[in-house]
Amino acid sequence: MNSNAFWHFLTLQLFKERSRHLSVIVISVMILFLLSSTLFISSSIRFSLEETLKVQPDFVMSRTQGGTAVPTPVSWSDEILDIHGISNVTPRVFGRYFFEPKKKSFLVVGVDFFEEQGHENLQKLIDKTDIKAFFNGSNMLVGQGVKDYLQAHFYKDSYNFLTPKGAFENVHIFKELPSQSNLIANDIMVMPIDLARKILGYDEDEATDITVDVPNPDEWYMLSVKISALHDDLQVINKCDVELSYENLYNYKGGFFLILFLILLGTFALILYQRYSMVYSSERRQIGLLRALGWSINDVLKLKFMETLLVVLISFVIGVCIAYMYVFVLGAPLLKEIFLGGQNLNNTLTFVPVLDLSVLTSIFLLYALPFIAAVLIPVWRVSVTDPKEAML
Repeated sequence: MNSNAFWHFLTLQLFKERSRHLSVIVISVMILFLLSSTLFISSSIRFSLEETLKVQPDFVMSRTQGGTAVPTPVSWSDEILDIHGISNVTPRVFGRYFFEPKKKSFLVVGVDFFEEQGHENLQKLIDKTDIKAFFNGSNMLVGQGVKDYLQAHFYKDSYNFLTPKGAFENVHIFKELPSQSNLIANDIMVMPIDLARKILGYDEDEATDITVDVPNPDEWYMLSVKISALHDDLQVINKCDVELSYENLYNYKGGFFLILFLILLGTFALILYQRYSMVYSSERRQIGLLRALGWSINDVLKLKFMETLLVVLISFVIGVCIAYMYVFVLGAPLLKEIFLGGQNLNNTLTFVPVLDLSVLTSIFLLYALPFIAAVLIPVWRVSVTDPKEAML
């Protein structure tokens, strides 16, 4: 068939059926918007989580008795450090401190910043700020959620902690933690370990847990077994376990996403049913007429394929662009609350634009393949029948 005639007929066909195609595009854009928004948010959260965990220790060890966490002796650090393959061992003290008026809580984390690894991590957190200034007095680094909450309750520069001994400890807010760490550090207060011991009531020879770095990932399993064998009540958790728990939390949070995808699937099924029915009603006679005029089966399939592909591409571009603006420019109102809502403090995490080619490909294939198949299969069935029978 003449190429110019084919494209001319395709253009006329699109113009003739513009109202039908427009309705399909509108519904398709809604589906693609929901699917794209969800995948964009998931990808951004996963990226932020991976970036945050890069600076976290490889192993965290804590002491448990009868299923309950108990203080870990600081002396265990020397035992762990004697194991070949371990580079850094740092005791930590942490615990929940409750803000009584509103029943909110902060996670107080005490780190030995005078130990080499702790000193390096502190320097990364405060970036170009003079590290000596941090140790000049009682200072802490806080997550964005902590700072916003304290300022809302008139604690702009410092906060008075009530220690278990009944004394008040005034701690200055030195700086905010990096915004990209808000995913897991939103309600955290980081301070020197001795200061945290005062606030949480730990003795000098006690820690909540001990962190360990292992330079060679291939030795993780072997070293975790060796560390666990040191004491019967010693529990070892590696960074991968922490990452997996956060991914499960944000990927499958609540039952909302099940409902969301059921709605998505139901709407998509209606579109496919609409396209399937059209072929066997209004378009059946048209296909028979084209076959009677000398069009081959391949010509008919090519016409319907190009017609459907244009609708799919227009819907895909519009739906993905709207979703991108919604998530990365507007901050995904409503959906953000579903992913990050229900936390101890309001999370001001900004979604980092992550355009993964695999994500875009998945969105396109999930939408395009079933849609095109739902059109071409019934068109092929009509095309192979006798033209006279198709026009009846």
